[in-house]
Amino acid sequence: MREAGIPIKKVEPKKPSGSERALAYLTSWSKNPEEWKFQKTRQTWLLLHMYDKEKVPDKYFPILLDYLQGLQGNARDKTVQKAEAFMKEFDGSDGEDPDLLGKCERIRQVLQLLS
Repeated sequence: MREAGIPIKKVEPKKPSGSERALAYLTSWSKNPEEWKFQKTRQTWLLLHMYDKEKVPDKYFPILLDYLQGLQGNARDKTVQKAEAFMKEFDGSDGEDPDLLGKCERIRQVLQLLS
């Protein structure tokens, strides 16, 4: 085929998404702590998306709460500050949207854990 001038397409294996990698990181932390290694990018992804039920499904959220207990320093302080800011933002809303209610519940749990 190469001699005939027909380009050969290589099939690249599908790379895991950021979500898949972060959730695998969290699962590894929970189930294989002796093999687990801290990865700042995975932690950052989790902290940015932890209130989104599509990105961090409900079955992972209790594991994430356990993980957050060990959060230290600036990451812990910023997480609390962001959660408080989100809560103030949502206090002014009507409270009818089920997605918003789920997000508020997660925020409340995070604040309760870290405060």
